[in-house]
Amino acid sequence: MRTRTTRHGLLAVAMVGGLLLTGCTGGSSGNGATAEGKARGDGSRPLPAPAPTTPGGEDESGHRDAAPPPDHLSTFALDVDTASYGFARRTLAEGRLPDPATVRPEEFVNSFRQEYPRPDGDGFSVSVDGARTGDDGWSLVRVGLATRGEPDAGERPPAALTFVIDISGSMAEPGRLDLVKRSLGIMTDQLRPDDSIALVTFSDTAETVLPMTRLGASGTGDGRHRVHDAIDGLEPTQSTNLEAGVTTGYDTAVRGRRAGATNRVVLLSDALANTGDTSADGILERISDARREHGITLFGVGVGSDYGDALMERLADKGDGHTSYVSNDEDAREVFCEQLPAHIELRAREAKAQVAFDPETVEQFRLIGYENREVADDDFRDDSVDGGEIGPGHTVTALYAVRAEPGAEGHLATASVRWLDPDSRAPHEESGRIEAADLDGSLREADEGLRVAATAAYFADGLRAASPAGDHSGPERGTALPAAPSLRELSGWVHALPSRGRDKQVRDLTEAIDRAVRLTGGRADGGRTDGGRADAGRAGGEGAATGPPRGEIRPGGALAG
Repeated sequence: MRTRTTRHGLLAVAMVGGLLLTGCTGGSSGNGATAEGKARGDGSRPLPAPAPTTPGGEDESGHRDAAPPPDHLSTFALDVDTASYGFARRTLAEGRLPDPATVRPEEFVNSFRQEYPRPDGDGFSVSVDGARTGDDGWSLVRVGLATRGEPDAGERPPAALTFVIDISGSMAEPGRLDLVKRSLGIMTDQLRPDDSIALVTFSDTAETVLPMTRLGASGTGDGRHRVHDAIDGLEPTQSTNLEAGVTTGYDTAVRGRRAGATNRVVLLSDALANTGDTSADGILERISDARREHGITLFGVGVGSDYGDALMERLADKGDGHTSYVSNDEDAREVFCEQLPAHIELRAREAKAQVAFDPETVEQFRLIGYENREVADDDFRDDSVDGGEIGPGHTVTALYAVRAEPGAEGHLATASVRWLDPDSRAPHEESGRIEAADLDGSLREADEGLRVAATAAYFADGLRAASPAGDHSGPERGTALPAAPSLRELSGWVHALPSRGRDKQVRDLTEAIDRAVRLTGGRADGGRTDGGRADAGRAGGEGAATGPPRGEIRPGGALAG
């Protein structure tokens, strides 16, 4: 991996006004852009904003109808959600293709470990690399961010965790409430004596069944026994009033809040709300004070074959948290015994990334996924705008489809990440660069981590495209990735990965792709109506260039295909 890193350190507030740089769209995330007109940049920071226009369309010199300068910035809040991939695997295992509305490519990509360099302190390292895809001029660029690993058990602050548990009738399905109970029991035995747990249940109403209780030593602390007794007594009842559960959960968390501890609300539910306010915005409006004033974030854990994916994701995003999905004991052990303890401590608050593409070398680009995490370009350095909360040992991967100018040389892009120190809330930034020459290699011969990330993204793309049109109610069909293989071809890719025999994550991905191939009948196009080509069917006929079409951008940033 070719990586070039520049440390900016702590930024003085006085610099913000001079460094805020926007794109021509007045703050789009730069999910798609062309470079017909160019403004020279120095390659180390985003390009300056265009001259403002009047409502009538004239610029300050009085000219009308001038083509606006291209937006070469892409800005998004960091996200470590993985629920979309877990739910897709569950759906495929049951013999069904997932609804494309539940398929989020960035969550597929971020479900896989990446071996990025780690920083020495809080915050992030930044790695940027890429490879050619085979489409004329198109490459995949990977932006990799990593935090320092988990502390020793004795180093982290104590945890105060409020579990909000769905006991509605739908949770009676095998693999829902029973799985939650087993998981919580295992996790309770692994937490430290100075950690605390509160339990809130909800069905048609909500109840605090256990106030914040310090666990005490294993085998001797009666707090740990009280938690186990409360968990054992959970039984499914009636309807799902998610609003009541979340509201009561946050009230309980605020009352039991411990100074110097990490305070979290953990929601365990199928998120099939049918009573009370069923909208994420309405639910979160009721707990906004606790979220903002006390810094209590929300970790959503989804369960069940029928799962309110969109609601859970929205809750976690607005609650400054993230989501995971569990379908079996193995998933649950990973989430509750590995992921959740890792989220007890934070490495960064309000983390956002911005990638500035050089207009001299980049003709077009597209961020793959992150539609729900877009941030206005000029809000990158506005620390009052929500970003992501990232814990120790995490990696965040963003993939871009990038088309370089013919014969491009020199600087291609600079990726920057900004975050607040988890304790002092002082702002910091870190950056990494990539040159045009770094894209000389083929994707099939690239670093295995990049190949796995690309396979995951192409898999999400194939699942979106393979679902019947009548079932489609979410993102545009497919993500128009360059050189998109069919699902059958993708199966060949993943079977050829060197780590497939020893890496369980890759074995699970292989199994999921093979199931998708069988469900689509093993057709060479993997279910695509466009024959598996990202550019098929567009104007220009057979002689048209391959790859996402130049300058055509659909709503939500998806390139027309």
